[in-house]
Amino acid sequence: MSARKKKRERPSDDDSGGFIFSTNPDFSVSSSLDEERQSPDRQYLEAHVEKKGRNGKQVVLIKGFSCSAIELAQWAKELKQHCGVGGSAKGTDILLQGAVREKATDFLKSKGHSVKRVGG
Repeated sequence: MSARKKKRERPSDDDSGGFIFSTNPDFSVSSSLDEERQSPDRQYLEAHVEKKGRNGKQVVLIKGFSCSAIELAQWAKELKQHCGVGGSAKGTDILLQGAVREKATDFLKSKGHSVKRVGG
């Protein structure tokens, strides 16, 4: 396979994301990653509506997730299925195509998140 066609490996749930050094003999990587993630009721999410740079088409950005890339992809999948739209997950944000902010915020609130509408 050429360099362009190689498949990229997805990070595993217990992937530390890089080098970790600790002088603590009782240190474990998994415990430090679990502390970094917040439960849904402690996460503060923002639902933005955006049109700029998208030929006038509306998209909804859900910002503020603090979870692994795999969990974020799962949240994006559930949201897209619930709202019946396309979208993607990047970094800590989920992008949903269309004007579905109400549906998305209601779904996230039913799952225990606190969501605030921002803009528009």
